[in-house]
Amino acid sequence: MKEVLYIKKNQSRWKEFETFLDSHEMRSPDVLADYYIQLTDDLSYAKTFYPNSNLISYLNTLAAKAHTSIYRNKKEEKSRLLSFFKFEVPLAIWESRTTIGWALFIFLLSIGIGLLSNVIDENFTRQILGDSYVNMTLDNIEKGDPMAVYDSESVSMFIGIGQNNVKVALYAFVLGIFGSVISAFILITNGIMVGTFLHFFIRKGLFGLAFSTIFIHGALELSAIAIAGGAGMVLGNSFLFPGTFTRMESLKRGAKRSLKIMIGLIPVIIAAAVLESFVTKHYLEIGSIGRWAIIIVSFIFIIWYFIWYPRKLYRHGTEAINS
Repeated sequence: MKEVLYIKKNQSRWKEFETFLDSHEMRSPDVLADYYIQLTDDLSYAKTFYPNSNLISYLNTLAAKAHTSIYRNKKEEKSRLLSFFKFEVPLAIWESRTTIGWALFIFLLSIGIGLLSNVIDENFTRQILGDSYVNMTLDNIEKGDPMAVYDSESVSMFIGIGQNNVKVALYAFVLGIFGSVISAFILITNGIMVGTFLHFFIRKGLFGLAFSTIFIHGALELSAIAIAGGAGMVLGNSFLFPGTFTRMESLKRGAKRSLKIMIGLIPVIIAAAVLESFVTKHYLEIGSIGRWAIIIVSFIFIIWYFIWYPRKLYRHGTEAINS
């Protein structure tokens, strides 16, 4: 049987199973087991006859979700929020890992472009950051407090920063509906700005201090922006490249998956705003060791939750299927 016909024949059942897994109602163990057996049969068939198809990845992920649903705590209603962050967000990230990886690459490349552009043309700094910001920072450097820009009233600063971070992340995500290239463009503009900012302090011989101060909150903030851009690209790609699904069905799946990723980023964005508002301003009192400790812990969390844990969760489900 051709793959397109096989998908058409079973697509409604898979969709029904997916809806069943995502429902908030108490799931019958017997019904869940029946679905799971059928799904593993479908997965085996797909591996045999369509070994290079994206269908295998989809069925694998769905089976992993089913496995975790079978063996997790039965009191699901009381721990729905925990379950969402523990299972659904990581699995959505795993399904989108390639696109998120490209988003991270684009963001890092753009930071490099920002650095290089400032090496070639020193006026590039003022074009990107603006004269007022550059002049203010030069005055702060002369006063011996180069990061004085963060010395503001904490609560109002937290609200403003939180709103700005959410706005940038939402732009990178929502505009993906008009094409993944728009989300990529937002990553490029933000990356160039970060590269320009860093090079400004490199020229002044303050890179170590600037980096360790900015990344107190930047480790979480910039990671969230890159991942949000990846979620936007997932949304855009689902419409532009529907594969064997109808364009509308592909868009629904992409929107659902990317929205889960965005919700998963909310605590990260809030944590970054808290650090920038209440901790970064005390960069001198914290000291170099304190600053780097926060940065390292932040990056360890990002790597664990958005890379290592999704892979482990997916492999756990796959191993259960193959056993």
